[in-house]
Order: sequence, then C-alpha cells, then structure tokens
Amino acid sequence: MPRFFCPQPLVAGATVSLPEAVAHHIQVVRLAPGDVITLFNGEGGEVQASLVAVAKRSVTAEIQAHVAREAELPYAVTLAQALPEASKMDWIIEKAIELGAAGIVPLAAQRCVVRLSSERAEKKLAHWQGIIVSASEQCGRNRLAQLAPLQDFNSWSSQQDLHKRIILTPRAQQSLADWARHQPPQAITVMVGPEGGFSEAEEKAALAAGAIGLSMGPRILRTETAGLTALATLGALWDGM
Repeated sequence: MPRFFCPQPLVAGATVSLPEAVAHHIQVVRLAPGDVITLFNGEGGEVQASLVAVAKRSVTAEIQAHVAREAELPYAVTLAQALPEASKMDWIIEKAIELGAAGIVPLAAQRCVVRLSSERAEKKLAHWQGIIVSASEQCGRNRLAQLAPLQDFNSWSSQQDLHKRIILTPRAQQSLADWARHQPPQAITVMVGPEGGFSEAEEKAALAAGAIGLSMGPRILRTETAGLTALATLGALWDGM
C-alpha cells in the first residue's frame, strides 16, 4: 500500500486535501478514487485513507482509522557525519533512515573536501530533509529523524550532551561491537569523519570533551560505509533486547 508523509492533522472521518507533492505522486502512479493509501504526519502511528477525488492539481482523501504502529528502534542513535564528497551524503542519509537513525548531524570537519556557504547549506538541508521524508515513506517509519543544521566540528564536539558520544577511529583499542556487547541499549551519537578521517587534533578534542573512541574492527571503512555499519552493528546487538 502506498505510504505518504502528510504534515497535517489526520483525524478519522475527516476529508483532507493532500500536499501538492503527495498529490503529484498519486497522479504519477495513476491512483484513482476509491484506492486506499497510508498517511502519517510524524506524530506517531499512521492512518489509512481512501481517495475521494483525484484532479489534475489536487487530491482529497477521507481519513479512516488510526493505527498505532511504530517502527522505531528502542534506543535513539544520532549519526554525526562529516561532509563527504559529491552526492555520498544523500546515500548515507537515505540508508541511515532505513537503519533507524533518530537524528542526522552534518559536520564541517578539517579534512572535508566539500565546503558549503550558508546559502548552499540551506539548500542542502532542504534537499536532505526531502530524502528523510522519502526514505521514511519507503521503509515504514512513522516518525521523521531530526536533521540538525550544518555544524562546525570543533564547536559542536565541545558541547555537552545528555547521552554518550562515540567517535569512530582506527586508532582505538576497542571495537564498537565489543563495547556494545557490554552496554545496555541507550541513546548515543556516532561521529564519522570525512575521507581521510578526523584530524588528530579533532580526535583529541572530541576525546577530551568526553567522547569514547571506538573502532569498526581491523579493516578501514570508507566514510559512506562506517556510519551505516555502526548502525547495523548496534541494531544486531541491541534491537529487541
């Protein structure tokens, strides 16, 4: 059943006009009045809705019963990802959402090749938000991950947080998997460097601010692989515990 994000009240029995992007998608896939779709607004659960009218530029649907279904992990993992080259960030965000990330923090680190002006950063954030929505629609999540503004690594890593921060580094003596086996499921932030990794100074500063240095094992992973492997590792060890 097609799923769409609809950021408005979804009250059983009401007839609502769907957002323009959703209406366009419905027209592209040639859905018709009477077809049933799933809608969610990010506040939890989902609803089934029956299409009432499908016009050239607008679609209306009647909201049916609310279903309190969730697909969130029982712990919150935030992926703090230093900006990679080209379109890798798009792929990282999409797959991180599929793997259950509760938050995404884009980081500007010393070795980042990509440098974004404030205007370009705003456009990228809007683009990445769209990826979060699309990935959530596809993978069955009813809550949207939080996307933070682009952060300078040094100022961001010095901030105090209510949950643990992990910085992935090949210089660590303990692996993420070994650490997680001895920890209860909990909210954490996983920090991943760009191509070339975090600089030695950045790593030292993060550790001094309380981050835990962990590795992903004996092999060096690419920036677009490391964070997703970390999410999958935590899911395998913690999900359902």
